[in-house]
Amino acid sequence: MAARKRATSTAVKTTEAVPEKAKSESPPVEPPIRPAKLATILKFFLIFSIPYFYLIFTHYRIDYEIKRSILISAFVSAIGFLITVKMIPVASKYVLRRNLFGYDINKKGTPDGSIKVPESLGIVVAVVFLAVAILFQYFNLTADSNWLVEYNAALASICFITLLGFVDDVLDVPWRVKLVLPSIAALPLLMAYAGHTTIIIPKPLVPYVGIDILDLGWIYKLYMGLLAVFCTNSINIHAGINGLEVGQTVVIACAILIHNIMQIGVAIDLEHKQAHVFSIYLVQPLLATSLALLSFNWYPSSVFVGDTYTYFAGMTMAVVGILGHFSETLLIFFAPQVLNFLLSLPQLAGIIPCPRHRLPKFDPQTGLLTGTNDGTLVNLFLRQFGQRSEKSLCILLLVFQAICCGFCFFLRWLLTGWYK
Repeated sequence: MAARKRATSTAVKTTEAVPEKAKSESPPVEPPIRPAKLATILKFFLIFSIPYFYLIFTHYRIDYEIKRSILISAFVSAIGFLITVKMIPVASKYVLRRNLFGYDINKKGTPDGSIKVPESLGIVVAVVFLAVAILFQYFNLTADSNWLVEYNAALASICFITLLGFVDDVLDVPWRVKLVLPSIAALPLLMAYAGHTTIIIPKPLVPYVGIDILDLGWIYKLYMGLLAVFCTNSINIHAGINGLEVGQTVVIACAILIHNIMQIGVAIDLEHKQAHVFSIYLVQPLLATSLALLSFNWYPSSVFVGDTYTYFAGMTMAVVGILGHFSETLLIFFAPQVLNFLLSLPQLAGIIPCPRHRLPKFDPQTGLLTGTNDGTLVNLFLRQFGQRSEKSLCILLLVFQAICCGFCFFLRWLLTGWYK
């Protein structure tokens, strides 16, 4: 959930006649939103792109066809970035007209706290992402491609969750319903999934289990559905400050791309390579469109992403983890979200009273946030590290996210040859 308070629109009925002059007057024009913070986004991109393209062009010997398809996807994704940057200000005007806006609670008591911030702008990112991902098929996937069915099933699931997320933004559905929505959206992927349902038993456990590979059958598909539910809702509840929802998605997406390139570089099996290439096809447009949204959502936020974006981003990363066959690695990338979920569990389960907005307290005099006793990672960091500004806290949380992703790479290197 974003750090905002939704405005309630109530229709006021009156029996008085409206003067002709008032009828002819045009509605008040909302002030334009703040421009995109492209300089900040350029820093994010350079930090990631240097190691990413180094791995592709220099460190690993990657097949020409694979490298070509990755670069085509990157080019189409860059176009998606530009379109998203142009579309967000336009879409902001339309959502404001429909009273889809909120007030930033973490700025209450300041001039910024009274500004109408456009809501649910994640719908722009999702639509551009789907358009880019579908257009990419023309350049790279043929009608007889083995991955075409699963690729389109993945897009169907992402499209479905986007619709459900936008419905949630409009109707504000309760939490018990939110837990069900991702499982419904994952059905196209689960029904079309034709990959293996086996897992490799860790080497230290093989003497006790007696086999190297275990076929889970329908249990594996159940696990896939639960993973989609977790990824979608974990992004949604690890939120509350400007830039956090999109920022964590950007960091995890960067880690997924680097992981995929590393696996392509060392893999011998062609199917294993194709699984990771497939993941790149979906994550590159996710990263590009998310960076465009982050340019408006970074502190001070010009737009709110809404549940539409958190559902969309969580489902997209769940899909690539499932079809790329690296769900274990994905869960380690999600370590902060797992921690936040565990901290939130007593309140989400109703054991401890759960307020509507589990946000830190804001002091308008100092501009600093103070942690509350609510079970969120945001409040935990404030309790441990003291009062901080909203921007400083977001940077700290994103650095922690990057450290967890880096730890995942170190852990994989440490366990190589011993664990699996």
